[in-house]
Amino acid sequence: MKEIDVQKEQIIYDEFAKVEMRLGEIVDVTNFPRARNPSYKVCVDFGELGQRWSSAQITNYTQEDLVGRLVVCVVNMPPRNIAGFNSEVLIMGVPNEAGETILLQPTSTAILGSEVF
Repeated sequence: MKEIDVQKEQIIYDEFAKVEMRLGEIVDVTNFPRARNPSYKVCVDFGELGQRWSSAQITNYTQEDLVGRLVVCVVNMPPRNIAGFNSEVLIMGVPNEAGETILLQPTSTAILGSEVF
């Protein structure tokens, strides 16, 4: 088996445990023309925890394809001002061969707001 070539310094578990990732559902998507790179403003519902907004460079998906999609988000970072918009959560994804973002999501239904572990 090939060993993964780690690109960043190693962290201890206690550092990783500080990252709070939760399951949410995209409930609204609007264009974000002020963003430097093509992006959407995305509202994510975390169930009893409420809704938060994110600026996301995921325009390889249509707005219609995004609404209702379950996503994994980092929720405990401070808001980041992006072109005058407060992005409150980081929607997790990975690049495909074309460099487009592919969203991380569960393969079956789970409870909104559940913490990823």
